[in-house]
Amino acid sequence: MSHIASLQQWLANNGTDIAYINDPMSIQYFTGFESDPIERVMALFVFADQDPFLFTPALEVEAAKDTGWKYPVYGYLDHEDAFAIIQSEINKRQNLPKKWAIEKGSLTVERYDAIRRIFPSAEFVADATGFIETLKVIKTPDEIEKLKVAGKWADVAFEVGFKALQEGKTEQDIVAEIEYAMKKQGIMHMSFDTIVQSGKNAAEPHGFPKKDLIQPNALTLFDLGVISDGYISDASRTVAFGKPNEKSLEIHKVCLEAQLTAQAAAKPGMIAEDLDKIARDIIVNAGYGQYFIHRLGHGMGQSEHEFPSIMEGNKMELKPGMCFSIEPGIYIPGVAGVRIEDCIYLTENGNEPFTVTPKTLKTIELH
Repeated sequence: MSHIASLQQWLANNGTDIAYINDPMSIQYFTGFESDPIERVMALFVFADQDPFLFTPALEVEAAKDTGWKYPVYGYLDHEDAFAIIQSEINKRQNLPKKWAIEKGSLTVERYDAIRRIFPSAEFVADATGFIETLKVIKTPDEIEKLKVAGKWADVAFEVGFKALQEGKTEQDIVAEIEYAMKKQGIMHMSFDTIVQSGKNAAEPHGFPKKDLIQPNALTLFDLGVISDGYISDASRTVAFGKPNEKSLEIHKVCLEAQLTAQAAAKPGMIAEDLDKIARDIIVNAGYGQYFIHRLGHGMGQSEHEFPSIMEGNKMELKPGMCFSIEPGIYIPGVAGVRIEDCIYLTENGNEPFTVTPKTLKTIELH
């Protein structure tokens, strides 16, 4: 069953007339059309018993049609009332639909009010967010193949970054070299802003590359990924530039054991929180539990953070086709930070990673 057909079936099962899909990632998932409309209106309207239609700014109508989307695409000019056009097209298919499903996690109050204005009797009876998350959590074979390609490019990016490590360069210099190399090979977008953090800077898990020089005889953390054919990669490696101190080497060893053990254990039938516990127990028992300050992993696919979360409290059963990260980290302020990450997909009996760059501590000689 196609993604659209699944959504239509969900609408029918819930006695809902229409779904207003506004999140650009959701629209891409259902239609194949990728765009960031910025302030303009872009929406997908799906009916329980009628063909859907896609609505975009006029300047993107042809691009949307070129994706192979087989249903109508309508557009609007900047000076036109987008919701008046939407109202007309909806009423041609189902006059004054009453029961609506929306994406509560992404619909703005402004757009919500716009629908209320053109359909005053609308009742927002269902939240499509959870259904879409559940639908996306099991990747198709085609999606997994796209994720594999993105993973191969992440491995290339690591190779570029490792070769670029050099005294006298800044963290930002290394990032620039990675992203420039990717663009030269046709990869125009990274999954997220590439992270390169040296020494104590890596103790900030959500830090950013600075103008600070790469520190000799310290660990350097790389966190990166690319977008390929609408799907992403996401991986982290921490390497030694020269000879780090014993504390840095110790936390890398513990983090590596936690990552390898959890990844080896991941298989269908497990409960998400149990997988988190496998890695966390290793770090806690080594005395670093207070420095592992985030979940073990997150779902991934079209974006780097999708459903589900691999964390304490999530009792979701893991199933074949799920794709998620396994990324334990140890972050000691003022000392060092280590994160080691692969994203994997679950097979019938275990799992396979999307990235294969070695995770054992790589030492890059000072130069």
